[in-house]
Amino acid sequence: MKTRPSLAAPGLMLAAGLLCGSALAQDNAIDPATAEGYVQLNRKIHCSLEDSSPQVYQWFGRAFSRVPGERDRHLFNLDGMNIRQCVTIEDPVRGVGYRLVSREIMLYLDPETDEVLRTFANPWTGAENEVVHVANDPVNGRPSFGRTPDGDVTPFELNDMNGVWMWRIEVPLFYRNPLGGDYQDYVGGTYHATEIFDFNGDTRALLDAAIPVAYPVISWVRLAPWLPWMQMGNRAGMMYFNAMGRKLESAEQLSAAMKAEIAANYPEYAAPPPVDDSRPNETSWTYFRKIIDAANP
Repeated sequence: MKTRPSLAAPGLMLAAGLLCGSALAQDNAIDPATAEGYVQLNRKIHCSLEDSSPQVYQWFGRAFSRVPGERDRHLFNLDGMNIRQCVTIEDPVRGVGYRLVSREIMLYLDPETDEVLRTFANPWTGAENEVVHVANDPVNGRPSFGRTPDGDVTPFELNDMNGVWMWRIEVPLFYRNPLGGDYQDYVGGTYHATEIFDFNGDTRALLDAAIPVAYPVISWVRLAPWLPWMQMGNRAGMMYFNAMGRKLESAEQLSAAMKAEIAANYPEYAAPPPVDDSRPNETSWTYFRKIIDAANP
């Protein structure tokens, strides 16, 4: 029988009816319409109002294939985590902001047993592919401010549904594939995907400046090409991922499978990167390229 940690967030309320704006009047409330409020609310959701305070997200889900002319296949289950922290930064025009640093793991699990996969019986090629789990280090954010480079205020878009705040982010991705060659402008070879994130939680707790951390429930959807370790070449088709999770109160709440993998194979993921981390970000594609290059020096 499959068992997983509860995804219920502290103080989460389920309700109906949509309101927009600052939502609740309360003492010591953060104002979403101000530059300071934009930074504070983002920090509470993504990390913490306190510098160098490690925070952990975890999510569970499923991954499917979509190939023209055939039924979608449930390929894997998913168990993912991201550990992060923030640091305050300042800009002479944009004011006080923050920078987020993080690293993340996503495990591909057997769709029936939830066991961590080591090999994958590829139904299209007949090959037994070695599974390469996501281990991206770092996944750092750009500097974030409540003002534009011209100094204009960027308000935080807060949607409130009878005490439950909701926030949506769409991230269209289109860039040169790191596994491509020197002639991508002529023959293609771009990475084209979309990531969709939805967050929600208790509005009163989010707006309370005395509470440094918000504990939202999240959902994540990705539309993307085949995973590189599947060795699908230019076969028609794509993948889609659907997952839900939340920010945890501590890393001890991670699933048993994730904690075992971190202890055995990814010990550095027990903590976020240092706040002054300046390394370029890692993706599934750049990580896989390092594996290929190491195997073929």
